Amino acid sequence: MQANRKEELKKLIRSLHKSADPEAAKAKLKSMLGGVSSTEIARVEEELVAEGMPREEIHGLCEVHLALFRDEIEKEKIVAPEGHPVRILMEEHKILLKFTGHLNEVVKHVKKAGKVSKGEAEHLDHIVEHLKESERHYQREENVLFPLLERHGVTQPPAIMWTEHDRIRQIEKELFAAVESRKEMEFTDFAAKLGDTAIALGEMLSNHFYKENNILFPTALNVAAADEWTDVRRQFDEVGYCCFTPEPATFEAKKSETPSPAQAPAGLIQLETGSFSLVELEAALNTLPVDVTFVDRDDTVRYFSQGKERIFVRAKAIIGRKVQMCHPQKSVHIVNGILEAFKKGTRDVAEFWLTVKGRFILIRYYAVRDKNSSYVGCLEVTQDITEIKKVEGEKRLLDWK
Repeated sequence: MQANRKEELKKLIRSLHKSADPEAAKAKLKSMLGGVSSTEIARVEEELVAEGMPREEIHGLCEVHLALFRDEIEKEKIVAPEGHPVRILMEEHKILLKFTGHLNEVVKHVKKAGKVSKGEAEHLDHIVEHLKESERHYQREENVLFPLLERHGVTQPPAIMWTEHDRIRQIEKELFAAVESRKEMEFTDFAAKLGDTAIALGEMLSNHFYKENNILFPTALNVAAADEWTDVRRQFDEVGYCCFTPEPATFEAKKSETPSPAQAPAGLIQLETGSFSLVELEAALNTLPVDVTFVDRDDTVRYFSQGKERIFVRAKAIIGRKVQMCHPQKSVHIVNGILEAFKKGTRDVAEFWLTVKGRFILIRYYAVRDKNSSYVGCLEVTQDITEIKKVEGEKRLLDWK
């Protein structure tokens, strides 16, 4: 984007934030700049936040921006082939909006009848089931699509969309609670709650999906290369889908100039889902709130973590020792039984718990298998769960002080 054009767009958006006349700003946009793309808007708002404009203000006036640029934005036509991640997300948008339409129809019938018939109850449960499954839609965006955009320097639109996801979740939570407790509620209270949440959800999804279809997705298509989308589709498949099963991808990959975050720089330990330096890896393992010991496929102790407060004593002398030699003779046959079951594939976990010095200790053994399900070893995980057993209610991230 040319510097002058960018500055003019910034001025227009700033003027909106000062309660300027949107129609006057729109006219100025058309006369001075001509067409404006969704990617340009995303980049400009990105810079405004970097220059000090609060993200909350950008979010609060997002609808105003859409009204200002709507005509120009809607000129962009999204072209995504069958099986493309963007095509999948947009199809899910259509289906989810249909479900909210069905929900509002059920609300009308229930209020008119003055009761919830068996058929309407089943219909409500069906709709709720699909809305619960739609969590995968938001998880795919938050964990796969948003990181893709962020790697290309687009951070504000994903942040705004994530905030809206949380609003959607809150409305859905209220809807689910009403439907699931309908037998315990007075009908008038239930009908009112159902109606309010159904309307709120429909409006929220319609507005949210419009922004994604016309701002977020075109921006993503403009900044990401084809081979990145191939990887996105692979990760989408891993997370799973809602509403329908998409067709296999048909688009071809082209080389991207943006390196994948999964590719470790030289000197790092490369894992499938990321990388560590040796110092980072050892510190991370020692920070885990559990004691970990790894025994290889030949029953040889290969590793143990060194947390600040170990539950059972471990010394480096056990490295290279057969695990059977680390247990009293009276329990060796149990150890051998567990390992044999792991190797045969008849068991994957063995759990035990006991009290040690007034603390409640949970000990779990896990069969470690490779991608081909072949046994490669056993992981012992020991954890003091005394305080965990006392946990009740909820304490969310936003409750932290």
